[in-house]
Amino acid sequence: MEMRNRINLELRNRAPEEVTQLVLDNCRCDNGEIEGLNDTFKKLELLSMINVDLRSLARLPNLNKLRKLELANNRISGGLEVLAEKCPNLTHLNLSGNKIKDLSALEALMEMKMMKRKMKLVHLKDMRKRRRRKKRMRMKMKQAPNWEREKRKWASHT
Repeated sequence: MEMRNRINLELRNRAPEEVTQLVLDNCRCDNGEIEGLNDTFKKLELLSMINVDLRSLARLPNLNKLRKLELANNRISGGLEVLAEKCPNLTHLNLSGNKIKDLSALEALMEMKMMKRKMKLVHLKDMRKRRRRKKRMRMKMKQAPNWEREKRKWASHT
């Protein structure tokens, strides 16, 4: 289902000004950009666009009351400075599963007022978990030869 059609379906005969939550998960957007979402969603507090093949946030409208934004499993690799401008009250942002390769892409988010106090960057948590897993794997790899040596020593005693 396309994003515009999904937005109309999610409205359920309500005006966009009344909607506080909008879940657009697993719908598709053309050209990797947001479609059908505009400035009329003034009370929107939660927006979920998980797995919608999104590549850019350039067409994100001004959402001053938005607190939670779910953008997991898309193709976003940069351009996050738009969030600082258009979503100033954001407190939760999920960017896991995107094409962000280094932390410099997230520097624009540091300008946000709420970032200093309580913003959660799930992407950073995921990166830390990956690093810990890799470190554990390296430790196991280092321990493996010792295990083989011990096994041989015990085998020679029997």
